[in-house]
Amino acid sequence: MTHDTSETSAVTQQDSGPTRHRLRPGWNKVPEVTVYFWIIKVLCTTVGETAADLLNEKAGLGLTGVSVLMSALLAVVLVVQFRTSAYKAGVYWLAVALISVVGTLISDNLTDNMGVPLETSTTVFAILLAVVFAVWYRRERTLSIHSIDTTRREAYYWLAVLFTFALGTAAGDLVSERMALGYWLSIVIFALAIGAVAVAHFALGLDAVWSFWIAYILTRPLGASIGDYLSQPTGNGGIGLGTVITSALFLTVILGLVVYLAATRRDVTEPERALHQTA
Repeated sequence: MTHDTSETSAVTQQDSGPTRHRLRPGWNKVPEVTVYFWIIKVLCTTVGETAADLLNEKAGLGLTGVSVLMSALLAVVLVVQFRTSAYKAGVYWLAVALISVVGTLISDNLTDNMGVPLETSTTVFAILLAVVFAVWYRRERTLSIHSIDTTRREAYYWLAVLFTFALGTAAGDLVSERMALGYWLSIVIFALAIGAVAVAHFALGLDAVWSFWIAYILTRPLGASIGDYLSQPTGNGGIGLGTVITSALFLTVILGLVVYLAATRRDVTEPERALHQTA
């Protein structure tokens, strides 16, 4: 799913809205969907899982304290993200990494601190995400990430991203732990599901926007399962690398890729291209 398309007319119509919602005309606030996008997204979801576990174990703040701290950091980074006039690789992917951690912590708090069953939290997050999509589409007439060019659309986008991470965490835990399938089998299941979405899009004509968002949701439990498989002890079904090594390894790869993209701008939708880009 390297292209996310819908009706260009919808973008044109919405771009004629009130100027107070406008950012820079033609500039998109999110990256072009390339192979780099999917690689970094999966890596961020893996880090979200392992970093949340690491902070919970080592910070000494408890699950609630860590959640408050990471939510505050995310709020600061999102303020910076909203204030930028166009997509900036470093700011954007830092926000994704932090929202991955926060989404994981939200799900963990519900399960561990409040005793909410994973079946319930998965259902609730799915409903909340559906509501966000419904309101977003009703107001903007598009869910395309190629039209995140107003403050309001960007707000819908990040709210949807947060719920995809929370939903993916709950669903991933439900499959790998509650259903006792194990981390390795969970990786295979979610990878096959993403592959099925790709086939449905490229071979069967599944709408590009929905293909993107379905795959985006599925990468969260995929990355979480990878993180758990690498970091958890062998007795728990992992290979025992630990959360420190796993987090450091993936953060290093993410940093390298983000620096590369910031330098080459290979994932930037330029203004003149955006004007002709289908949404």
